[in-house]
Amino acid sequence: MKNYIKKAAAAVAVAGVALSLSACSSNSKTVVSYKGGKITQEQYYDEMKKSQAGQSTLANMIINRALEEQYGNKVSQKQVDKQYNNYKKQYGSQFSAVLQQNGMTPSTFKQNLKTNLLSEAALKSVKKVTKKQEQEAWKSYQPKVTVQHILVAKKSTANDIIKQLKDGKSFKSLAKKYSLDTATKNNAGKLPAFDSTDTTLDSSFKTAAFKLKSGEVTDTPVKSQSGYHVIKMISHPAKGKFADHKKAIDNEIYASMAQDQETMRDVIATVLKKADVSIKDNDLKNVLSSYVSSSQLNK
Repeated sequence: MKNYIKKAAAAVAVAGVALSLSACSSNSKTVVSYKGGKITQEQYYDEMKKSQAGQSTLANMIINRALEEQYGNKVSQKQVDKQYNNYKKQYGSQFSAVLQQNGMTPSTFKQNLKTNLLSEAALKSVKKVTKKQEQEAWKSYQPKVTVQHILVAKKSTANDIIKQLKDGKSFKSLAKKYSLDTATKNNAGKLPAFDSTDTTLDSSFKTAAFKLKSGEVTDTPVKSQSGYHVIKMISHPAKGKFADHKKAIDNEIYASMAQDQETMRDVIATVLKKADVSIKDNDLKNVLSSYVSSSQLNK
């Protein structure tokens, strides 16, 4: 979550220049005046288009608008709000402070989430999952399991909890007494069901959980970014048939593809070519060169 917000903040910081660039016009209004002179919009624009920040802003504006035009009907406000509320729930009372620390507002963060969803829609349209990819993913796929956990700050505390469980103490009472996870401690530490495609839990947590059979408890503390966990498996069903999990597996494959820079560069290049982009200012003709050449755009 923190890494995502930092990346989002970087994108917003660049996009913040967009308003200044878009405001530039031929009448060259004054942006700043000072004793002995002034800075006009035209002068400001000329300087901004020479800078990396200015060119990145323009590239982001073009990409975002092309994505919106081609895939806007694939992303609803309801989807954006759902992701936003999930992040807000994870951070709790610290959410507003985290956004502020990263120079973001709820509005700019929601816009970033929407851009991410539009990119995912483009990915699924441009790239198709192959049977070979599905077969490889199926080998390591784990169906949805339900677990309880107790989160603590120290490994020694987690070891003590494991000992108490072996001595007959109930998981429910220990979760309520020790767990730092305020969202689950009063519900016996029970987490929502998750499978191997889940991206909200640490990989170390999922790996340890999937090794457990129903009723088993981890015999050593499980370290994550949040602290140390003691995990109990409530229900670990059989893997079942591939057809029953195809959608989840395909989503897992797409999530992996979305992390590959070369793949996403190819996706954005396809979107830009389809958008029939024509850059009128020769000084900015290479602003999209990371994705397509100027000659490809002008075809």
